Amino acid sequence: MVTEMIRSRSPQCPGDVVAERAAVSPDEVRALAARSRTAQAGWCREGPAGRASALRAAADRLRERADAVADLIVREVGKPAGEARAEVDRGAAILDYYAQACYAATGDVLAPSLPAHQPGLLFTERRPRGVAGLVTPWNFPLAIPLWKAAPALATGNAVLLKPSPEALACGEAVAGLFEGLLPSGLLHVVPGGPATGQAVVEASDVVSFTGSAAVGAQVAVAAARAGLPVQAEMGGQNAAVVLPDADLGQTAALLANAAMGYAGQKCTATRRIVVVGDAREFTEALVAAVTSLRFGDPAETSVVAGPVIDAAARERVLDAAGAARASGARLLTGGTGGPTAADDGYYVAPVLIDGLDPAHPVAREETFGPLAAILSVPDLAGAVDLVNDVRYGLVTSVHGHDVGALLDAARRIDTGLIRVNAPTTGVDFHAPFGGEKASSYGPREQGTAALHFYTSVRTVTFAAPPRPH
Repeated sequence: MVTEMIRSRSPQCPGDVVAERAAVSPDEVRALAARSRTAQAGWCREGPAGRASALRAAADRLRERADAVADLIVREVGKPAGEARAEVDRGAAILDYYAQACYAATGDVLAPSLPAHQPGLLFTERRPRGVAGLVTPWNFPLAIPLWKAAPALATGNAVLLKPSPEALACGEAVAGLFEGLLPSGLLHVVPGGPATGQAVVEASDVVSFTGSAAVGAQVAVAAARAGLPVQAEMGGQNAAVVLPDADLGQTAALLANAAMGYAGQKCTATRRIVVVGDAREFTEALVAAVTSLRFGDPAETSVVAGPVIDAAARERVLDAAGAARASGARLLTGGTGGPTAADDGYYVAPVLIDGLDPAHPVAREETFGPLAAILSVPDLAGAVDLVNDVRYGLVTSVHGHDVGALLDAARRIDTGLIRVNAPTTGVDFHAPFGGEKASSYGPREQGTAALHFYTSVRTVTFAAPPRPH
């Protein structure tokens, strides 16, 4: 039997193999899950103080390794250096947050409906579900594994972490943060492809997935068939609504970064820019903002947009730009390769489009790269209709000064997150995160919502013994 090998390569230098490991087989996944269940019993006995101590120590370790981990993120997934360092800082903050959350209340005391002569208690308690199967993407190779693993561990669960093959070394770096801090066998990183991921879902007691809508739907179906709690965070075709009284320069700068930062490789990236009224002046400002972004080697601190993750991603962006142009739309920027030859890196210049039919697939489906379309509508009602008229519903930003119009838009737009005068990108890890429609399935993650997801609640009726007559 030939062993499948998993390799991650640097997108700015594809000849650089960052990590290479044998894929974990389904049988091995099941064996690791069994080992994790044994370790999980001891982890529960640690109590909140022991769990909090481990998470705090992992946060301290991450801060000590911040430069090396940030460099690894740049090398393995092509994230610009400034964003990579910010992701490290966020990862440490996530660990700090869930270390404190170990002491969160685990239930409620309710008024018992018992006869007066038979006093007692009625209360609820939350308990860990067991083994948390976490399937994570490459674009936030540290933050997403941590914002799933930290609440799972804080609530007493074991973890099977299946990182994206493109972020294998970063996944192992996450495991390294906990080395020697957890019971042996409690947390495992399981490299592999689809077969390994499917085995992780089947072997777990609770499943959290972040990735594409197509794979997320498969994960949700598999978990539902097994009767497992599941959350799946998937794609977005996110819009930014620009009202007539928005500040042109500031809004253009925000949206340029939200659309093209990290080469548009965020589920929260701005894909559609919906301008209410005459779009000509704002279009000029946005073109100027996009063309001013530094594009190139992600290791350079001034670079905002580096390469896309692989050759297929590069072709998707170029194909989408070509399809838009063939339909009669204008390419205002980009549509070409980047500053180096394709063999030296998967670069593609940021693409800004106008004159695109909102019904065109490029306007409706996620390219997941540095590509955004400017769409014009006559009024706010038209903007709301256009924002809502896609299958995704992750995040929308609304920009302007009229508080009434801003509130009206926020109430009527059907996305899980609304950001007013702030970019679509950016996540507050202590607040619930998730979308509507095809963007998410299952409960929200992050914040206290994650503590609820990784636990099950039971109700205890505790009646005192009958009093003697």
